[in-house]
Amino acid sequence: MNRFSVRLTACALALASAGAIAAVNLPQLNIDKTQTSVSGLSSGGFMAVQLHVGHSATFKKGAGIVAGGPFYCAEGSITNATGRCMASPAGIPTSTLVSTTNSWASAGSIDPVANLQASKVYMFSGTIDSTVKPGVMDALKTYYNSFVPTANVVYKKDIAAEHAMITDDFGSACSTKASPYINDCNFDLAGAMLAHIYGTLNARNTGALPEGNFVEFNQSQFITNHGMAPTGWAYIPQACATGTQCRLHVVLHGCQQNVTLVQQKYVRNTGYNRWADTNNMVMLYPQTSTAATNSCWDWWGYDSASYAKKSGPQMAAIKAMVDQVSAGGATPPPPPAALPAPANVATSNASASGMTISWAAVSGAASYNVYRNSNKTNALPVTALSFNDTGLAAATTYSWTVKAADANGAEGAASLAASGTTTGTPPPSAATCYTASNYAHTIAGRAYALYGLTYANGSNQSMGLWNIFATTTLKKTGTNYYVIGTCP
Repeated sequence: MNRFSVRLTACALALASAGAIAAVNLPQLNIDKTQTSVSGLSSGGFMAVQLHVGHSATFKKGAGIVAGGPFYCAEGSITNATGRCMASPAGIPTSTLVSTTNSWASAGSIDPVANLQASKVYMFSGTIDSTVKPGVMDALKTYYNSFVPTANVVYKKDIAAEHAMITDDFGSACSTKASPYINDCNFDLAGAMLAHIYGTLNARNTGALPEGNFVEFNQSQFITNHGMAPTGWAYIPQACATGTQCRLHVVLHGCQQNVTLVQQKYVRNTGYNRWADTNNMVMLYPQTSTAATNSCWDWWGYDSASYAKKSGPQMAAIKAMVDQVSAGGATPPPPPAALPAPANVATSNASASGMTISWAAVSGAASYNVYRNSNKTNALPVTALSFNDTGLAAATTYSWTVKAADANGAEGAASLAASGTTTGTPPPSAATCYTASNYAHTIAGRAYALYGLTYANGSNQSMGLWNIFATTTLKKTGTNYYVIGTCP
């Protein structure tokens, strides 16, 4: 039995709403931990991507993104957040964000990206969204292409909806942009997202939902301040409260949509709970506070420089909520035995920029991953017994190892290393880096200023404000061509 019964009478709920009953701690329920997912709108969409990518071992079932953008899109800059990540998507450096993701995963700052390979992703962008332009979501799809198979991604962008969570029966007119930012567009977006992530669902409950299934819980158990409210909300079907194994979906509101500002409209009227009620799903609705910038989730660093990493305060708090509500089930079975290392790894077909790596099949393997100098080189699983590694430097010796992976993406032991040398002329010496204020970069001819912002020569990447206080590292990669980055 659970240590806490979530059933509340309507009378008790009325008293609680009046402040007579304090919020309770999250119960520990029997949650299938392989079936946890997340979705969100606007700042909640950006945060949903952060959770999906950063805590991919937890949210590996999938994510639903409404008017969000690529992981770490803002790179810690409010200028980037309000510029390229909302209004000017052509400036989003998608390949750089993919590289950052891989680098952070290798360092352990976020979970391994291999967890994303079996995820399902549902994306929605209104064609008339004037806050987060559709091009930002286009960049998100390009970003996910590096980690999630194309067949696992649905991108719907054919409804003339403004910036809002859309439903088929509640909210403002579809073209409206106004609080509570929930629009009736004759489309059940919550249901579409859940069906893509989980597969065929039972029909939703079209009647009144039991009041006792709505629970206000104590968020201060997990975090104090950091832009988060003292309490959050959950919808817990009776079956889930009484021991039935259930699935968990985390729902993240957008800016200006927490309970303080729109009451329980997002918690009760966005369509999720009706599907939860008939499909054994728990819906968790964490809440920001009005102390947060614009009541948004932190997706550009207003609260912490580590906002997009597992150590980010809001990221860690939501992960802790998920852990607690999922702690009531039975002990999971031990993991299967690791796959053996591939044998006969060899290199061939050397060119100035590429090499073919081949290996022998491993029994029980669903796919393979190739590592060059200890760094994973393939974005998606390799199902063949060879891989063409490209983008190499000429006349350079590299070392490759291969790992087999099972159907869940779990890797086995690494093979013995195989080395090979590319053909051609040795590459030039390493690129030169310059770290200076944005003002100094423009004076030195490495960047230029336009309308108060600074851009790198050649790549035209946005460096932020043009002043003596903003500092950027520029790497010279060609004649008068600079990119934002670091040198080894």
